[in-house]
Amino acid sequence: MPESPLQRVQFERIIAEIGKIFVGQEELVLGTLVALYSGGHVLIEGVPGLGKTLFVRTLGRVLGCRFGRIQFTADLMPSDITGSPIFNVKTQEFQFRPGPVFTQLLLADEINRSPAKTHAALLEIMQEYRVTVERTSHKIERPFLVLATQNPIEAEGTYNLPEAQLDRFMFKLLVNYPAVDEEAKILTMHGTQVDFDQRLAELDTVTGPEEILDMSRRCGQVLVDPKLVDYINSVVRLTRDWPQFHLGASPRAGIALMQGARTLAASSGRDYAVPDDVVQLALPAMRHRVILSAEAEVEGRDVDELLRELIRSVEVPRL
Repeated sequence: MPESPLQRVQFERIIAEIGKIFVGQEELVLGTLVALYSGGHVLIEGVPGLGKTLFVRTLGRVLGCRFGRIQFTADLMPSDITGSPIFNVKTQEFQFRPGPVFTQLLLADEINRSPAKTHAALLEIMQEYRVTVERTSHKIERPFLVLATQNPIEAEGTYNLPEAQLDRFMFKLLVNYPAVDEEAKILTMHGTQVDFDQRLAELDTVTGPEEILDMSRRCGQVLVDPKLVDYINSVVRLTRDWPQFHLGASPRAGIALMQGARTLAASSGRDYAVPDDVVQLALPAMRHRVILSAEAEVEGRDVDELLRELIRSVEVPRL
């Protein structure tokens, strides 16, 4: 089949530009771009100080998209996210004042520090790209990508995200400590008193909202063989019967794998998806959609390791 070099070149340029400020974390960078071009959202988990906020600000500059940030706290109200009607004294009418969610790249920082009622405000927005206030709907401009960060659940003063909220995220990406050489590069690059906004201004804007939407449509046209559909279906359905899982992945996990495999194939210059695309995205797409059984938790089993065992047990199709 003919290659689609346009998407591959676009991805390579974005990743190279991000790398001028943000060092390492290849899974985070690629996973976020795949989610963006697949119309999904990303949950990023990692301890503080690993550059999650730095990454999102850099991404906004490189993509040419508006960037917004919400710091989640225990007293944050839903209206603090969506916006609310404000009384205009001149017109003697209530006018809707948009909240910080009306942007294109939204960083929901430390999302697990707020209670469930605040998380619920994001549900409609992430799924339907609109905010409904006082029976009036306000559309969110596309592209729209939520990048929510959370510290590990055992950190003090945090809440577990509801399953319905977790399922809205296309991927859950883990940010780990950098390798020795990467950390040395971070120290050299960011250990000076140069203003970060000045560094951002030096980056090139590689693309823009219209081009991102066009590329998303192109990615959606990538071919997925019926055998690959059956493979994705088998992997997702097996999570529901796997003995160490109390709760398996929803059909939304399969949709995430289908859409993600298409985008990942396009980023490699192919107009057809292969099983390796699915395997590469299986952990990010399913690790937050399965719940360990009580026995597996007592034994200290790791979700990622169990998912790897499950994926190895499924026969890979020959395309």
